[in-house]
Amino acid sequence: MKITLLNFTPLSVCSHAIRTCWQSFERGDNGGEKDLELIDRVGNKNKHASTLEHLYYNFYIQGISRALLQELARHRIASLSVKSTRYTLKELRGEEKFEKKDFRRASRYIVLTNNEAVDMASISALEALREILATQTTSLDIVKYCLPECYKTELTWSVNARSLQNFLALRTSKAALWEIRKLANGIYDTLPDEHKFIFQNCVCKSES
Repeated sequence: MKITLLNFTPLSVCSHAIRTCWQSFERGDNGGEKDLELIDRVGNKNKHASTLEHLYYNFYIQGISRALLQELARHRIASLSVKSTRYTLKELRGEEKFEKKDFRRASRYIVLTNNEAVDMASISALEALREILATQTTSLDIVKYCLPECYKTELTWSVNARSLQNFLALRTSKAALWEIRKLANGIYDTLPDEHKFIFQNCVCKSES
């Protein structure tokens, strides 16, 4: 799994939005301590979290499973642009047969769980997919129906700070799927240091 922060909104946009409500622009300090305290007080402590929606973060997320993608899609206030299997399944063509314990080579295409029985079953599913691609002329639109849940994908994910707070609170919990918990903690770690105060109370660090 690889997480890249592509872009983010400056904190001054959020403080400006807050000050718009009271027309208190003259009290600002151009994103300094006063403005940061304002964001924390209004957006976090006073729970006027709609002001945090002015902050946006854009991530490039690589090497996650389609199982994780389904979990991610449940967080509706976000934008997802996902690698298309319709056009990219051909990347598997030309590969040699995958043996049941060929974990290293299979990991290029699937997410492994460190459970040997599960991972060998996943490799068998990958091999069945490879064989269909190698021996049939069926369109990729049909072939993709036999994709295993562990098959790797990637996406660009854009989310506002309010929705990201909710995501981190739910997905850093020990109750969350292990892979999305890893993603959530990785996303928090990738955030700019000056933005982390907005999210630090949402992260279940003791359970990560």
